[in-house]
Amino acid sequence: MARKSGPAFKAAPVRVRVPASSANLGPGFDTLGLALALYDDVVVRVTDEPGLTVDVAGMGAASVPRNSRHLVVKSMRAAFKLLGGAPAGLEVVCANRIPHSRGLGSSAAAIVAGVVAARGLVVGGHERMDDDGVLALSAQLEGHPDNVAACLFGGLTVAWSEAGLARAIKVEVDPSIAPVAFVPGSSSSTKAARKLLPEVISHEDAVANTSRSALLVEAIRSRPDVLLAATEDRLHQPYREPAMPRTAALVAELRDAGIAAVVSGAGPTVLALTTAADRETAMGYARRGWSALPLEIDPRGAEIVAL
Repeated sequence: MARKSGPAFKAAPVRVRVPASSANLGPGFDTLGLALALYDDVVVRVTDEPGLTVDVAGMGAASVPRNSRHLVVKSMRAAFKLLGGAPAGLEVVCANRIPHSRGLGSSAAAIVAGVVAARGLVVGGHERMDDDGVLALSAQLEGHPDNVAACLFGGLTVAWSEAGLARAIKVEVDPSIAPVAFVPGSSSSTKAARKLLPEVISHEDAVANTSRSALLVEAIRSRPDVLLAATEDRLHQPYREPAMPRTAALVAELRDAGIAAVVSGAGPTVLALTTAADRETAMGYARRGWSALPLEIDPRGAEIVAL
C-alpha cells in the first residue's frame, strides 16, 4: 500500500486577524456570540530549520508561554494533524490587543487564529478543511462554540451542537447598534465562574430564558428598541454575582437606567448594547478602575490579511 504523503506548505508567511467577541449576551448562554472590532494579529511562517520560535507583544505578553504550550501553537498543531501533517519548523509572532481573562474571547481568538493560520499555510488548505471544519475543531479546543463562532464568522452568531459537532449561523446586525465594553483592571476565570452555576434550574426560568434568547436575535437583527427586555437572564448571571459584585452592580445600574447591559461571557467585563444615539450616555457610567471602550461590531470575522 502506498504511503499517504503529507501536505505541502507555503513559503510565504501568513497573517491572520481575529476579532474579540462577547458571548451569552444575557440569555443566550453558550449559544449567542457577537464579534467586536478589537483585534489580535498573528503572523506565522514555515521555517527551513526545525524548531519553534514564538514572540508576543501587547496583552498577555508578560504571562503567556513562548513555547509549544502557547494556545496559538497548540491550535495550529491540532489543525496540522487534521490537515495531514505539520512542518518541521514554525515562527509565530503575536500582536495582542484583546484583554486576557476579561470575558472578551481572547482564548477563542487565539484558537481561531491558530487553526486559520495552519490552514492558510497548507497548500490546498481550504479544500482539506472548510469553515465548518475550522469551527468544529475550534469549538472542540475551546470547549464551547459561542465565542469561536463569532470570532470566525463575525457579526452575531447562533451556535449549537449537531451529531457531536459545533454548528453556527451568522445573523445580520442592525447598523444602529453601538456596543460599549466596560473592562475592569482585574481578571476572572471562566472555569471558576462555571462552577457557580447550578445543576438544575426551574421550568419557569428555562421558559424565561428561551423567550428572551429568541427575542434577542430579532432585537439585534432589526429591533434594538426591545434590547433591554431581550437581554434579561435567569440562567447564569444571577449565580455569578457573588464572584464579581462590581460587575453585577454596574450591570444593574446600567439596566436601571434603561441601557441593555450584560456580563460579557464569564465576565468581569460588562457589555452595553446601545444605539449610536445613546452611546455617549452609556459611556458616562464608566467608573474608576474601568475602561469604557466604544466598539463597533466586526462584520467579517477571522481573515487572512496582507502583510
